[in-house]
This record gives sequence, C-alpha cells and structure tokens, in this order.
Amino acid sequence: MSTSPSPASTPLPVGLEDIQAAAARLAPYLTPTPLLSCRTLSQLSGCQLWLKAEHLQRGGSFKLRGALNRLLCLTPTERARGVVAFSSGNHAQGVALAAQFLSMPATIVMPSDAPAVKLEATRGYGAQVVTYDRQHQSREAIAQALCTEHGATLVPPFDDPLVIAGQGTIGLELAQQLPQLEVVLIPVGGGGLASGIAVALKALRPQVQLWGVEPATADDARQSLQAGQIVRIAPPQTIADGVATQAVGRYTFPILQALLTGIVTVPEQDIARALSLILTRAKQVVEPTGALTTAAALYGHLPPETLTGKQVVSLLCGGNLDLAQLPKLLDLVD
Repeated sequence: MSTSPSPASTPLPVGLEDIQAAAARLAPYLTPTPLLSCRTLSQLSGCQLWLKAEHLQRGGSFKLRGALNRLLCLTPTERARGVVAFSSGNHAQGVALAAQFLSMPATIVMPSDAPAVKLEATRGYGAQVVTYDRQHQSREAIAQALCTEHGATLVPPFDDPLVIAGQGTIGLELAQQLPQLEVVLIPVGGGGLASGIAVALKALRPQVQLWGVEPATADDARQSLQAGQIVRIAPPQTIADGVATQAVGRYTFPILQALLTGIVTVPEQDIARALSLILTRAKQVVEPTGALTTAAALYGHLPPETLTGKQVVSLLCGGNLDLAQLPKLLDLVD
C-alpha cells in the first residue's frame, strides 16, 4: 500500500471549473451512468458497496467522456484533418465513437494482441486501425508519424487536461447520486480517470477518501508516489489490460500525488475472482479491468477501517469483455 503526501500548494493542471465545463459539453451526447448495488458483494466487503456502472456507458467504458470532450474542443479545421489515438482498446473505442458522433476521420494505433472484441468494435465505429507489436514498437512514435503525415490531432489516452476533465464528470455524478459517499475506489492506469474524479470530488466532497487500485504486476503509479517522481516500468503483464501502462502522465501525476488518499495493488487471481463474482452475483458483464477495484474491496487489500460500515463506490470502468478469453480468466479462480 502506498499513501500520498499532503496536497501540494502549486496549482493543479485541471480544476473543478474545467470539469463542469466538460459536463456541459457532454450533456447533449451522454447521460449519467447508474449506481448499482449487490447484497452479496456488500456483505463480502463489509460495507455498503455501490458499483458505478461505467461499463454501461456508450462505447462500453468511461473513455468516451474524455475523448469526446477533447474532440468537441477542436476547431473546424482540426476536425476536418481528423484525429489519431493510441490505445489497447477502450480509449480506442472512445475516440472512434466520438469521431463518429462528430463525423470526423479517426486513426487508432492498437497493439496486435489487443482483445479481438476491442479491435472489432473500434473498426465498427468507423475508425481506421493500425496495429503494432507492443514488445518491439513504440505506439507513441507510430501515432506521431501519422499525425505529421495527415496534419491530424493526437488524442492521448490520459495525459491531457481536456481528457482528464471529461473523465472527471464521473465525480460530479457521484457527488449528486450519493451525497453520503465516504470512499471511492478508482482503477489507475495512466491516471486520467483517477485524476479527474479526484479533482471533482475533493472540491465537492473534501472528506471523501480516494483510493487508487492497480494490478500488482502493473504498479507504476504506486512506485511513482513512493518515489515522489514518475517511475517508468517494463511493459506489464496483467489480465487487466486497460491499466497495463508503463507510467503515469506529467499532467496526471501531480493530481494523484496531491489528492489520492493512497494506492493499493491486487494480484491477478483476485482480479479473476472478483470478475467471476460480478458476472454471477451482480449479473453485470465487465472486463477484468472493470473488476479491479471491486477485488480490492472484497479481498482485504485496503485497511479494514477504510471500508467497514462505510458508503463505498467501486468503479466498474469497462465492459468490453472478450468472451473467447473468459475460460482462461476463470481458470485463475480457485
């Protein structure tokens, strides 16, 4: 477990007003996602556990919020030239769908081993997909070359103030949906989701505890907070592919450092166990990354006093489950 220092005095790159502006832009396109409850999960975690159903968002994850907010801020000339993004899946779909809404061209750089369901969905939204070998090629370099060639705008998966602000609209919804909220568990990859929610909730509900959750094999954010600087790790191996990042961003890191209560990590088996319970008890179809924070609540990865008797929200951040991989995932469960 890693805990954060006291909030920094320097201004953060995203403020509440940015998130409120994003909410106004997104309102014509998106509706709030619901809070769900499951008695079994609450009993097992020892708290009133609410599930924020971002897997039910259009595109199957929270990523559409940030992508669409970024694209809505482009000029007419920039829209005509299109956008480029790189992603293992959910950001790819978010950018592709946002571009479809706005009748813009989009090219997405995706790893060749990305879940087939995510590759197919991205193409289905009308984007051109360029694949690469994540062990030997740089997705950033490929994306930058495409931007230079076509004059397109790069839409980063997390390290962009407008993307962070779009993800932060979830925090506005939580503050309204559950005024008695006490703890929020947020998956951390590059940090865009956690940063946005943290900015919104610390402004509106400053007493709320905000815990980041990472796979034990992809703990770059935990290491970064411990070191007091961004730590880059080798390409991680985890079933939670949505948070298989090597480093948090230069915009997201100071927000995580200032506003998160702490970060905990979860082993692969517990992610798979939580996935199985969400599928069978909560009756919700999520991908492994969508089960990450619930695993932290269920299997003792947070200090007991953090959860016991509290009003807790766990983010079901994505529902793009590759059914062909499900038997292999469930094999990890005892």
